[in-house]
Amino acid sequence: MSQIGKKFAQLKAEGRKALIPFITAGDPIPEITVDLMHDLVSAGADLIELGVPFSDPMADGPVIQRASERALEYHVSLRDVLEMVAQFRQFDAETPVILMGYLNPIETMGYEQFAIQAAGAGVDGILVVDIPPEEGEDLQQLLQAKSIDQIYLVAPTSTTERIQRICDLAGGFVYYVSVKGVTGASHLDLQSLDEKLAEIRAASDLPVGVGFGIKDAQTAAAVSALADAVVVGSALVSRVEALADEPEKIGASLREVLSSMRVAMDQAN
Repeated sequence: MSQIGKKFAQLKAEGRKALIPFITAGDPIPEITVDLMHDLVSAGADLIELGVPFSDPMADGPVIQRASERALEYHVSLRDVLEMVAQFRQFDAETPVILMGYLNPIETMGYEQFAIQAAGAGVDGILVVDIPPEEGEDLQQLLQAKSIDQIYLVAPTSTTERIQRICDLAGGFVYYVSVKGVTGASHLDLQSLDEKLAEIRAASDLPVGVGFGIKDAQTAAAVSALADAVVVGSALVSRVEALADEPEKIGASLREVLSSMRVAMDQAN
């Protein structure tokens, strides 16, 4: 069982749901990313999703696009992100880390070299938003050999056949995009969410995480009552952006919002 699988099994035994925060590596300055990762864990994160900066993040909304732009001003690369994970691992060997990004930096590094370096750094999963299951087999085999889960997205528009295809290949957990559009979109429909989660669970025994549209403790709690994991991104990254000129205040701000979500989720479950 992978580290992500072990974490979800542990949480299930405890009757708890996973809280998975997202931040962009290097945003607003590279020097604080590792500290922010530890801040997230101290505030109740069960897994961490770390964004790899990319120049054309087509699946992301304006908030996370700007986060990539800020990180790229410091030329933060995939290799830099792997080094950040390695530094995080010096003090935290338990919290699963998932890299979220796009295929181009991985192709540039080379699939095999990426799998080797990601495993060496302590990466537990990857989510490559622009590689469909039909084209991900070569990378997935190399990652599986290193016990790294490849996570796939299911969209509100995914058909039953498409969901089954994705679930057959997914590792770690299935990531359901709860609203149409890019990251940071709103209009979360809990009834539709419940129906789609039932459809996904009929196709897979993997845990199901829900992201996009989680804005505060109330929505985190509501989603956690239905899903196995809550993924929160734009609500955190917007706080990073607001304090970009005062980076010493970012950790406390992220801890505040994330801990409120953790408490609300635990109360709801």
